[in-house]
Amino acid sequence: MSDIRVVSLVPSLTEAVATTLPGALVGATDWCTHPADLDVVRVGGTKNPDVPAIVALRPDLVIANEEENRPPDLDALRAAGVEVLVTEVRGLGQAFDELARVLAVCGAGRPRWLDVAESRWLDVAESRRLTAREPVAGLRAAVPIWRRPWMVLGRDTFAGDVLARLGVDNAYAAHTERYPRVPLDELRSAGLDLVVLPDEPYRFTHADGPEAFPATLPVALVSGRHLTWYGPSLAEAPDVLGAALRAARR
Repeated sequence: MSDIRVVSLVPSLTEAVATTLPGALVGATDWCTHPADLDVVRVGGTKNPDVPAIVALRPDLVIANEEENRPPDLDALRAAGVEVLVTEVRGLGQAFDELARVLAVCGAGRPRWLDVAESRWLDVAESRRLTAREPVAGLRAAVPIWRRPWMVLGRDTFAGDVLARLGVDNAYAAHTERYPRVPLDELRSAGLDLVVLPDEPYRFTHADGPEAFPATLPVALVSGRHLTWYGPSLAEAPDVLGAALRAARR
């Protein structure tokens, strides 16, 4: 158990803290779905947290992310006297560093799951270096994260880095925007070898997403938690994502 009182406004960090330091979390967003048995006060969404409710919980620390949370909400918390720790995660290496920083500030030692996750991703890099037999290596892919309008992963994203380490070449990695809107007609004519559809933030499914693309174009439906979350799921992510990518190419 821990004496520190933490509110998390980031699902990834909620899972990381709850797994590592049981009892530290007193509040989390409605989108914080892991661990499945998490029993804390819900404080709204990542983009619209209930600031008065958070302040009422008397947290010692609120953990946030520069991409997922809005500066006005974080400024309001600071104005109320609440300490706010803001993370920045644009790649896998940075995710490991930020996780270690957050957990240390919360008073936790380095958890075993973090060592396992880092080791697993080092194994992926070494395997690619030695064998050069990645089943998706060199394939030009687009990664939609929303539809109506269609939006894809662009430059400088955590999820893009994760896929790159698994051998997926993001067709929009050099785009000027991080999450550009791309018309469906352009996606269909982009000379893609693969489309990767995660189940979050938009919940793409077998019945919602693949039908928008030519039947001859492979589509990989992947776990959004393993693609976009940085926390304990990182230890499983290479196997989970790799299996989905291989299945799409069969």
